[in-house]
Amino acid sequence: MLSVLRKIVQEVSTAPDLDSVLDLIVRRIQRAMKTEVCSIFLFDPARQRYVLRATQGLNQEAVDQVSLLPTEGIVGQVGQRAEPINLEDASRHPAFHYLKATGEERYHAFLGVPIIHHRSILGVLVVQQEEHRRFDESEEAFMVTLSAQLAGVIAHAEATGSVNAENHPQAQMKPQIDRYFTGVAASSGVAIGTVVVATLAAELETVPDKPARDIVAEREAFRAAVEAVRDDIHTVSHNLSRRLRAEEQVLFDVYLRMLDDQALVGEIEARIQAGNWAQGALREVVLAQVRQFNSMEDTYLRERASDIRDLGRRILGYLQENAGPPEIECEGDSILIADELSPAMLGLVPEEQLVGLVSVSGSGSSHAAIMARAVGIPTVMGVVDLPFTRLEGRQVIVDGYSGRVYVNPSEKLLEAFREVMREEQLVAAELEGLKLLPAETTDGYRMPLWVNTGLVADVTRALQHGAEGIGLYRTEIPFMIRDFFPSEQEQLQSYRSQLEAFAPRPVTMRTLDIGGDKALPYFPIEEDNPFLGWRGIRVTLDHPEIFLVQVRAMLRASEGFNNLRIMLPMVTSVHEVEEALRQIDRALVELQDEGYDVQRPLVGVMVEVPAAVYQVRRFARLVDFVSVGSNDLTQYILAVDRNNPRVAGLYAAYHPAVLRALQYIARETRKEGKPVSICGEMAADPGGALLLMAMGYEVLSMNANNLPRVKSAIRGVSLARAQSLLNRVLRMDDAEEIHRYLRHTLKQLGLGQLTRPRLPHQPPG
Repeated sequence: MLSVLRKIVQEVSTAPDLDSVLDLIVRRIQRAMKTEVCSIFLFDPARQRYVLRATQGLNQEAVDQVSLLPTEGIVGQVGQRAEPINLEDASRHPAFHYLKATGEERYHAFLGVPIIHHRSILGVLVVQQEEHRRFDESEEAFMVTLSAQLAGVIAHAEATGSVNAENHPQAQMKPQIDRYFTGVAASSGVAIGTVVVATLAAELETVPDKPARDIVAEREAFRAAVEAVRDDIHTVSHNLSRRLRAEEQVLFDVYLRMLDDQALVGEIEARIQAGNWAQGALREVVLAQVRQFNSMEDTYLRERASDIRDLGRRILGYLQENAGPPEIECEGDSILIADELSPAMLGLVPEEQLVGLVSVSGSGSSHAAIMARAVGIPTVMGVVDLPFTRLEGRQVIVDGYSGRVYVNPSEKLLEAFREVMREEQLVAAELEGLKLLPAETTDGYRMPLWVNTGLVADVTRALQHGAEGIGLYRTEIPFMIRDFFPSEQEQLQSYRSQLEAFAPRPVTMRTLDIGGDKALPYFPIEEDNPFLGWRGIRVTLDHPEIFLVQVRAMLRASEGFNNLRIMLPMVTSVHEVEEALRQIDRALVELQDEGYDVQRPLVGVMVEVPAAVYQVRRFARLVDFVSVGSNDLTQYILAVDRNNPRVAGLYAAYHPAVLRALQYIARETRKEGKPVSICGEMAADPGGALLLMAMGYEVLSMNANNLPRVKSAIRGVSLARAQSLLNRVLRMDDAEEIHRYLRHTLKQLGLGQLTRPRLPHQPPG
């Protein structure tokens, strides 16, 4: 059964659309289980009914015509209970509902299993037989396993189908449904705009559909790319002719024959003639043939799928090269969507037109998301089911509060979200007046508010919002935007611009923190588990030549300002801190010997892993300050990968275990008389900032866009009220309950405008 299951999943995964997916499932399961009937009922949100979408064994005329309410029939019971129902004779079950049009009256044995994707019931998978019998345990287990495996495939095919269906003439006859796709809220706010798809070089799957503006030019570009690939193959074949045996040389002949095959090249040209641009037509045909070959029984023929894919990539490479840099067509407000959003992609759309970002992969803690928050662009990450290649030019709403992306929204929904945007603008205007005022509680407690930076543009924005220092400068960003390690002089220039802009206010520079989700293209780190691997201080201590150059650049950049603080990331042991301090002192002595007027800066550590939590007093004795990286600390305490959208719902900044760890760090650091600060998303939330202030954190560091809201919250309470709030929260056991209580408290204090606005899809209260 395991081999059968693998084969079904593989074949279904390559089906081109939802109808093909469902048809394959019912046919393959009916054959594998040797049963008379296999059917799929999918839940239709618009009709609020389970609709028969595919069957092998029942009347085909009933497909799309027969449906059941969620409370109706045994199918409805399977959906309500979210568990299998296995019956010897379905007609005797009290919930049995006879569907006359299906011709199911002669079938007695019934096994229905729910199709569940991300905790939502997509539908019910059913097998039936004439014989009076219960399906045995192995058959039930097979169905449950298969349903779990296929749920994601069905969800993706259903999502793609729903988008494509909106172009169908019949779609205009139906009431408009506001379809949305859910991801991870990465940068708050609401954006409405037209989709621009960012394409990865030579990646077929990421090529979007676009209408051909000039069919003749597209066809000529395709033919030129084919000829270029043909020339490449001839050249390589000739160069290797003496080193390869005759049978190995045949491979090149296979490639050349494929280029002459009208089933491939001719079909692509036909798609171009039908109106798709060359890259989109190439993607359609190549991936369709790859699916076809992958589904074949013969091993040799299955392996041809990789040859076709390789050939497609080669042709695509020339198409993209000849077209020059990707041409982004923007008219008005634009939403940039990519399979995997990178910081570099943010520059593809003119700054004044880029209003929202969406990424199919990644999470709210990826570098692209961090940069989006820094510049204040509403962003949703990890929208895994989004058929992004079909969205070019469509209107969408990006809801950066709830993590939803609405495709082709109705006018009613558009107006509702426009109202949210107007409310946001009013709140921002009110907060503008706080710029020159201190973050001081009603009973006189002063709370310094610093910012997290990484881009030159961050500095201007931070100063505009009244930041009192930099709590985290991400030095890896200058490394990420280059094709090689920056020199000491290049680093010096980047660092000096930050130090000069903020002088005499403090600037905390984190030493190079790569690894995990932060990769350098010229220094790849490939690991099975990168977040528990070679990252942060571990990398730089293993490469003192990188660490010393960076520290020298920081120290030289601080000459004349003396506002530098150096912070060590991802420390787990006293030995790491001692070794890093020795390296910093060595760089200092070297520079002083070279005649530079540099002083030893304050040096601190970032507490980001549980091991550091329980050694925080030892660390505090060695260094000048302690800073908590709350994003990573939350990830490691909860064992939740921040970049995995499947478990994004488990990442909870207000989890009781996280709050207790934060309180412990603040208390233990103060015992050593050292200052303790925090940088992370919790500090950027008005409710979280009040809790951290009550715990005793002496500096809060956040992205500049959130600073006015946090300042307003602090100015609206007394320290005693914040401490009372903390005491109440620490007695709670549930993260969502804590979050709700914080929002409720802010509203009671007259600070409700600082919380998330009321969204159109939210129930009252």
